[in-house]
Amino acid sequence: MNTIALGDLVLTNAKIVLADEVRQGSVRIDGGMITDIGTPSRTGLDLDGDYLIPGLVELHTDHLETHYAPRPKVRWNPVAAVQAHDAQIAASGITTVFDAIRVGLDENSDMGATEMGILANAIAAGTQAGRLRAEHHIHLRCEVSAPDCLESFLAIKDDSQVRLASLMDHAPGQRQFASMDAYKTYYQGKLKMSDAALADFTARRTEESQTYAEPHRRAIAAACNEMGIVLASHDDATGDHVAEAVALGIGVAEFPTTMEAALAARAAGMAILMGGPNMVRGGSHSGNVSARALAEADLLDILSSDYIPFSMLQSAFALAEVVESVSLPKAIQLVTKRPAAAAGFTDRGEIAVGKRADFVHLRIEDGIPIVLTVWRQGRRVI
Repeated sequence: MNTIALGDLVLTNAKIVLADEVRQGSVRIDGGMITDIGTPSRTGLDLDGDYLIPGLVELHTDHLETHYAPRPKVRWNPVAAVQAHDAQIAASGITTVFDAIRVGLDENSDMGATEMGILANAIAAGTQAGRLRAEHHIHLRCEVSAPDCLESFLAIKDDSQVRLASLMDHAPGQRQFASMDAYKTYYQGKLKMSDAALADFTARRTEESQTYAEPHRRAIAAACNEMGIVLASHDDATGDHVAEAVALGIGVAEFPTTMEAALAARAAGMAILMGGPNMVRGGSHSGNVSARALAEADLLDILSSDYIPFSMLQSAFALAEVVESVSLPKAIQLVTKRPAAAAGFTDRGEIAVGKRADFVHLRIEDGIPIVLTVWRQGRRVI
């Protein structure tokens, strides 16, 4: 984004959160890259002893769709939606974001393949025009039980912005909704269905899952593996779910719903991702395993903002505060270095010489990290 262009820059008098320690000092940036980390300098931009952390790397945010479709049947200008989403993302300290776009139509969304393309084009236009604060990529949330999932995936898979795809099945009796009571509570609350309408809906979605989920899962996984698109499984609940993911070449376990699934994912060498809201709230809103419990068992690798962009930063500081075995540098890794590695990035995610100059300048007030300034590749964007 063409905001405040900074060439050679020194940020000084900061608590710099490195990969394994917090150090009082300064950071030098040349050409958008970190060239030196040293003791506090007499010259440069004084950060008043505040924290300086790497720019956050977000793998799973559902927020773009809420800007584009804020109400059922309401559509906002897609360029305006992307700009609003980008501003909120950057102000939350996120400098690299994977915008989740739904693939596969069900009653939880009235957005089809055409609108999926509209959003992808709006992201590309913003990137090409240089008006986005964060660096944007696309995460395809593939609802494998939806009849049109594979067709919609094939329509967008060659877009160069697509770097991540997750395979999910929100049909009744599956994964997140293994409990039919939880399924009924969620869908009747969200879609205002009568008991009769819910019974019809449940029967149809069950049949669709039985028909489409497995072939769609296999076809999409094969295509992603061939193209180098990172794969994630979603809401795994059992060891069998994890074994299926491993057989399909999946490396990221998104939101495992049970300790059993998380233990199996760790044994398989998968990166385990949980939601920031789960961490901040102290538990899952749907009764699944808590992020804190996984962190205490050393079964947590990545924190994502999920449905609240600021929760990503907030959850990292909360994690360091409430889990004794997790230091602040380790907690910050969960929102920077580790998601960057899971997405295949080696040039960002930590404050180290030779890495990109993506930074968040913040201080803690009333127990909340307050974002003051954000830089991406040495340019101030917030």
